[in-house]
Order: sequence, then structure tokens, then C-alpha cells
Amino acid sequence: MEIAVREETDHVPRHVHRDHPVLTAMHQKRRCGDRTDLLLGDRQFTAGVVRADARFMTCFYHGWNFSTSGDMVSMPDDAAYGADFARPDLAAPARVDSYRGFVFVSFDPDIIDLRTYLAGAAEYLDLVCDQSESGMEVLEGTHEYSVKANWKLLVENSFDGYHAVSTHQRYFEMVLAARGALDPAALAESRAIDLGNGHAVIAGAPATEGLFGRPLSTEGASERDARFAHFRELYGDGWVNRMQGNRNLVIFPNLVVIDLVMGVLIRKIDPLAADYMEVTAWELAPPEEGSELRKQRLDNFLTFCVPGGLASPDDVEVLESCQVGCGGRRELGWSDISRGTNKSAASSTDELQMRTWWRRWNELVTVEVLPPEEQDELGEVFTAQRRHSEAPPPAVSAR
Repeated sequence: MEIAVREETDHVPRHVHRDHPVLTAMHQKRRCGDRTDLLLGDRQFTAGVVRADARFMTCFYHGWNFSTSGDMVSMPDDAAYGADFARPDLAAPARVDSYRGFVFVSFDPDIIDLRTYLAGAAEYLDLVCDQSESGMEVLEGTHEYSVKANWKLLVENSFDGYHAVSTHQRYFEMVLAARGALDPAALAESRAIDLGNGHAVIAGAPATEGLFGRPLSTEGASERDARFAHFRELYGDGWVNRMQGNRNLVIFPNLVVIDLVMGVLIRKIDPLAADYMEVTAWELAPPEEGSELRKQRLDNFLTFCVPGGLASPDDVEVLESCQVGCGGRRELGWSDISRGTNKSAASSTDELQMRTWWRRWNELVTVEVLPPEEQDELGEVFTAQRRHSEAPPPAVSAR
């Protein structure tokens, strides 16, 4: 779950889990990655009736008041509860931690620390966050939609390169009309990568930059080139080459970060039933970019990624159709994700990334630990490290 808040005592409502409705995130903000508190509801009911302002959080049902740190401040006619009544504070999840502005919640008090949990996924969050010196911002507005399908189908879809051309024909026809041609050789410069702990990514080399979006204007391309030239001075060529490629990242179990078609998508998948999910999505962008580049970023992003775009409706339709097909599970007991098992270097159109996720799922459900697949070593284009000449940019913030 990603939550970003900007100013001291800001409150941002988010749902983390249907049985644990964490609705308030507030930062006692000292900028750049300090403590963020996530609070549940009061002891009488749930966070659904708590309303927040800059100073207090108030349950408007019975008027209980809490400080911005969740401590009980006052309740109407509290003497009626008796002298021995212990004033309850707002509840909080067992574990809350953040990495580069992405805030993660766990209700398991014994879970490993966040940095260990993220494993190799942390590096791919760095590749996103380093695209701004002042800290990437979550743009105003939220995309919300639902899918009548099992949530794990969208997990697979979020880093499935195999379906792109056949499912999103309309979109690619538009891109071809705008670009004149696509270089299919660039698609071969990609890898599916097991990042540990069930996380995985499909990553493209620099040749894939802009491959799936419409071309920038001269002004937009000039600004973008200048920005990356500056990043090369800060971070080094190898790291920026990685930044300029595409990446579809799934952090186990249900957080998706897609850096594609000039937009950075954050997607949270909430399973509400075996055949129904709700999806929430936001866009990240560097706040310092110019108006022309921002305009074209939004245009590319909205054309592809959101419920009114040319790609997301295709995915909803196909996943709901897949869910209907799952009704034949007695006759067809398995969904095949074996593509690429005959390769020692799986690409973005193979399915190693899905098998990585499912191995972790199987481990949690059955306690069976299966070995990872052996793969060729990754080249520098997928492994080059950031030159640490100075502190990393600040955390993600909200606009």
C-alpha cells in the first residue's frame, strides 16, 4: 500500500484491507522519510466514522476527539464512563514502515523488517524515485475501478508482456500511426527477473524507452534529454541507462509500479471476493518538469493506463472473460504459466515473473519451499548501480 502525504498533520485516507480499514495516514512531517502514522478507528466502531482536520481527528458519531498522533483528547460527558475507565487511543497496525516514500503496512507483528522484505524490489523503486531531485510527487486525482475476476489475474496481467500486442491492438495501431514504425529488436532487450520474496519485474533496456508511447514534441524531447543528461552527471551512465528503460514491478502480494509510456503508475489491488476486486491507481511524476513535458506525459499516460484509456478496458474485459473460463476448473485444473521454462534468460514476454510470485504464494499456503529457476547472469544494463555522490532524492510526496 502506498500513501504519500506532504505537509505536517496532513491526513490522507486509504484502505489497506477490507478487514482492517486503515483510513488515515498522517505525517508528523520532517520531510524525506520520517515517521508516518497509520491509524485505525476508535474502540467503539471503525475508522470509517473518524474525520480529520489539521489539529484533531474526530469520530462524528459520538464526538470522541483524538490528537494527530492518535491519543485520546476528549469525549463528551466522559464522567459517565466511571472513574476507572481507560480512555482508548486510536488503534494502529502492528508494523508500519516506509521506503523512498512508499509506505507499507503489516498486521503481522513478527514480519521481517521492510528493507529485508523488499529485497531486490527496493532497487527498482530507486530507479523510479531517482527521476526527480526534489522527490517524485503523486499527482492529484485517483483512478478507481472494479473487475469481476480473481485479483491474482490482475497481478499476472500487470507484468505480462506476452499479452500486449494481441490484447491492445487498438493502442498499438495508434502508436504505429504516430511513430511510423516500431523496432521489434528492442523488445528482445528485456529480462524477467526474480527479485526475492515473491517480488519480480520485467525490465527493458534503454532501447525500450518511449517504445510504447507516442513520440514527444521537439520541445518535450529536448527537456527530457536535458534532464537525463543531468542525471548522468549525478548518478553515472549505467544507472541512468537503467532508468531510461521500461519496468513493470510487482511487490508481493498486491502492489504494482509500472514505469511505461512516460507515466509511472502505482496500482493497488484489493481482493473483495474470489471473483471480484477493486483497483486504485495513481500517477507519479517529477514536480520540476516543464509544462510541455508534463502535458505529454499525462496525455501518454491517460491514453494507455486508466479506465478511460485504450489499454485498461481491454485488460478488464479479458480478465473477466478469463474468470468465466475458470468455471471449467474441473475439466481444466491448471492455468499454464510455463512460457520460457526452456530458456536460460527469460524475457518480458516469458512468464518467469509469474512463477516467482506463485512460488511465494505456494510457500505461504502450503509451507513448501520450491527452488528458484536458474537463469543466466544479468548484464550491466540490468545491474549497474547508482553512483552515490550525495544523498538520494527525498521521498515521494503528494501534490
